[in-house]
Order: sequence, then C-alpha cells, then structure tokens
Amino acid sequence: MKRLWRDNGLSLVLFALFLLFWAAQAFTGWRAEVDEQRDHGAAPPTLVDYLSSGSFVEATAENWESEFLQMFGYVLFTVFLYQRGSAESKSPDKPEEVDRDPRLSRRKDAPGPVKAGGWRLRLYEYSLSLAFLALFLVSFISHALGGTAAFNEEQRLHGAAEVSVWEFLGRTQFWFQSFQNWQSEFLAIWSMVVLSIFLRQRGSPESKPVDSPHSQTGE
Repeated sequence: MKRLWRDNGLSLVLFALFLLFWAAQAFTGWRAEVDEQRDHGAAPPTLVDYLSSGSFVEATAENWESEFLQMFGYVLFTVFLYQRGSAESKSPDKPEEVDRDPRLSRRKDAPGPVKAGGWRLRLYEYSLSLAFLALFLVSFISHALGGTAAFNEEQRLHGAAEVSVWEFLGRTQFWFQSFQNWQSEFLAIWSMVVLSIFLRQRGSPESKPVDSPHSQTGE
C-alpha cells in the first residue's frame, strides 16, 4: 500500500478531488433544480432523474470541454512556441530531450509503439495531443446534446417549441457557455507560464529551482 501511494499519490489525490467535487456539483445542482421546478409548479426530480437530465450533462460537459481544449492547445503550442524564463517552456536556445528522434532510440524499455516503428510510432509521437483533442470533441458533443435537452426541458415548462441540436448550436447561449469557460482556462495557463518566470515553489516540478535566475528557461 505504501508503494502504491508513493508511486501514484498525485493521480490518486487528483482523481479523489475530482470525484468529491463532481459529487458536490451533482448534489447542489439537483437541489437547485428541485427549487426551480417547484417555482414553476412542476414535480421536483429525484437525484437519479437529475443525473440523467440535460441540465446535469450540460453543466458537466461544458466544463470538461474547456479543460480538454486548454490541455490540447497547451501540449500543442509548447511544441513550437517558447517563453524565455518560464518553467513551462522549452529553451529557445538549444534542443531539448523531448525533441530527440525516437527512431534512433536503442532503449530496451522503450514503449511498444517505439519498437514497432512505422505508423504505430507516428501515431504514438502525437498521441498525447490527439487524446486531449478526442476528449475535447467528445465533451463538446456532450455539451451540445445536454444543452439541447436542457433547453428543451425549459421550453416545455413554458409551453414553447423545442429545438434540434443544430438549432441549439446556432444560439448564442451555447457559445456563451463555451467562451466563458475557454477564456478562463487560457487565462489560467497563461498565468502559470508567466508567473513561473519570476516566482518559485520549492519542491514542485512545475517550478524552477528557487535559486534559479529569472532568465533560466525550463526546469
């Protein structure tokens, strides 16, 4: 157990916090939905009903969408863009280990796709950004579907006509939800890039060593 915790503590804590806050989101969102339905004189949903509702899917997916877009963009941009002095950037003055050609590797412990070569290696070389792109697209589609369902639920409460997914995508409401999350995500990652030039966090791999000069780029 100690070995498991030492080797995987970061992912375990982060995933536990994700589950905790997601559960809190579900409960508080459900209570808010109950209050709203009562205000309209409708029957309040059960927790199970709420978890399968468009409102919950929309609220969840619109946040996941922005997170995965941020990570996709960040992984991709750091391949060819630099920020001198940032712990989050490659050095603009010299090649980095991450740029070396895996086809020249002779490591026996290299991942399977590296040993296989060909299209498997080509795909594996970009698998991290592709994974985040796929997660973004799944979240984006889920946001659209959940948002359409939530909007139509609201329309039914008011006796108005329902809309299709394509019609909902043409509404400013959908894009307002997306853009308000996208801007905050890129602001957060921008602040990490810039603040790591001048500020330090002893013991964190996201920071340069405390005694490093501001001009030092990378970790």
